[in-house]
Order: sequence, then structure tokens, then C-alpha cells
Amino acid sequence: MTAANAFPAMKLEVVEERWPIAGAFRIARGSKTEARVVVATLRQGPYAGRGEAVPYARYDETVEGVLRDMAALADALADGLTREALQSRLPPGAARNALDCALWDLEAKISGQRAWERAGFARLDPVKTAYTLSLDTPSAMAEAARVASGRPLLKLKIGAPDDLDKVEAVRGAAPRTRLIVDANEALDIDTLNRLAPDFARLDVKMIEQPLPAGNDAALVEYRGVVPLCADESLHSRAELDACAHLYHAVNIKLDKTGGLTEALALREAARARGLMIMAGCMVATSLAMAPALLIAQGAEVVDLDGPLLLAKDREPGLSILGSMIAPPSADLWG
Repeated sequence: MTAANAFPAMKLEVVEERWPIAGAFRIARGSKTEARVVVATLRQGPYAGRGEAVPYARYDETVEGVLRDMAALADALADGLTREALQSRLPPGAARNALDCALWDLEAKISGQRAWERAGFARLDPVKTAYTLSLDTPSAMAEAARVASGRPLLKLKIGAPDDLDKVEAVRGAAPRTRLIVDANEALDIDTLNRLAPDFARLDVKMIEQPLPAGNDAALVEYRGVVPLCADESLHSRAELDACAHLYHAVNIKLDKTGGLTEALALREAARARGLMIMAGCMVATSLAMAPALLIAQGAEVVDLDGPLLLAKDREPGLSILGSMIAPPSADLWG
């Protein structure tokens, strides 16, 4: 960030924010009513860059731990720690994500170039996002699907081997909408193979993370025709070789990769292996979604509906009309 040399040392601010969810968000592992996010702000002279991340208990992260990990790099950042050097200072995860995206934003502000230009994109196009239906009773999920049936893509959560009735109910309420099923590690290979013909019959387009991470080798026995997408099993390029021959797609989330820098590299490496790309997210505000829009460019599946699941988004936020997300303003990010 050579242009930054004209300014004082970077100053880091880290805070926790809580954003109420509209209703509750339920998956196989539990339920929550608010999104707890961490925001890193890097200030240098008149410029400020921000990044937002979601610590995730499934990956042994806590808000307090992530805040400590970021704060521990305050002196290194003041001494000029670069985005490239950051990659080896923290592992993939929420802490590195918040700092990495804040550095991208700061670089864009200082250079006068948009972040997507600095990443080598000729332009940043609007994208259509999926909309997630939380795990609930079949009747409740059918009603939610009916309300959202005008959206182009619904992702429904299941949490048990006997949840086919939920998929049936959603399909009945939204007969023309594309469907993705997200099992969040709730199945085993025998159950997956038993359900696979029904998923195909119900025109499910993709099954996300059917087996627990670590049990992926069993997928060599998968006999279905619906494509499988790795989520919990793949965080960064480190897991790509192990997943590439077992899955048809990868869900790239900035909170897993540890920021946009690794996410872009993972996107390129996955494409080189012929894998489909899903641009995913945690439940968070528009500040977390904005850098993920770079990963969403040309992706087969976009699932950046975090702000749509909140009772209220931050301002300024992304412009979302129905399921169409416009590129972020420079005031928001990048």
C-alpha cells in the first residue's frame, strides 16, 4: 500500500455489534435471534477502511476471542502490516476476514480505485441471491416458501434424516422456484443415498454439506444425480484437493477463507479444477456482503441474503430490490 506512506500509522478500532434477526434463524445445530458481528476499522490520515465478520462457534470462535486476535495486531498494523503479510499472521477465520476486508477498503479509499478494480475485475455486476428458509415444521416452512415463492432461488434448511416432508412441503408451496437443500452436516451416506432420488424428483438443484465435515470420504459412495456442494468441509485452498473429487461445487464464505484475499485465490483454484462456485455468507449486514459480491461474479449460485434476514440493515447498506443486489457504494465498502 505504497500510497499510504504519506499518511500517519494505521490505527485499528475493533467493536462488537448486535443486529436483531427478523424472527429466528434455525439450522440443524441450533437457533439464534440476533447476529453478533465484529467490525474492524483501520484509519490512516483522512481515510478509513472497514471490514465485518461473524465469529462462528462451529469453528471454535467466540466474539471475545476474535476481538482479542484482531487487537493483538494493532501494533503490527501501525508498523505497516500489509494485507499480504496478514495472511500468515492469522489463520483462516473471522478475525482475519474483518482485517483483510478493512485493508481492501482502506486501499481502495487511498488509491481512488474501487476494490473490484484493484482485484482485476473489468466491472462489478448486480447478482441475484438465494433466500434462506430456516428449519421449522413442514407447515411453517411451506408458508415461508409461499410468501417467498416469487424469488428465483430458495435455500431450505433440513436437520434430520426424516426431513423429506419439509422439502415436499416447500416444493408444494413454491412449485416453480429453484431449490437448494442445506443439510448442515445432518445426514450420513446411507440416508443421503436413500433421499437422493426424492431430491431429484423434487427438482432440487444442489445439496449443500450433507455429511459431517471429516466424513467426506464416504461420498465416493454417493449414487445421486443432484450436485453436492462443500461448505463446512472447505474453508480455504488447504482443503480444496481433498474436496475436489468428492463435491461438484464449493461454498466460498469470507468468514471461512479469512477474507477476500484468500477467497479470490480459492475461487480461481476451484474454477481450475472444474468446480462450480457458490458465494455464501453468514447472517450479517451489508458490510459483510459487499466484498463477497466480488466472489459472486459469475458464480453458479449466490447466497448473500444476510441483510434480508435481519430486522434492520446498517446504513448505508446494499441496494437490494427483491433478490437483486446492486454493487456497493464506496461509502459502504470498497
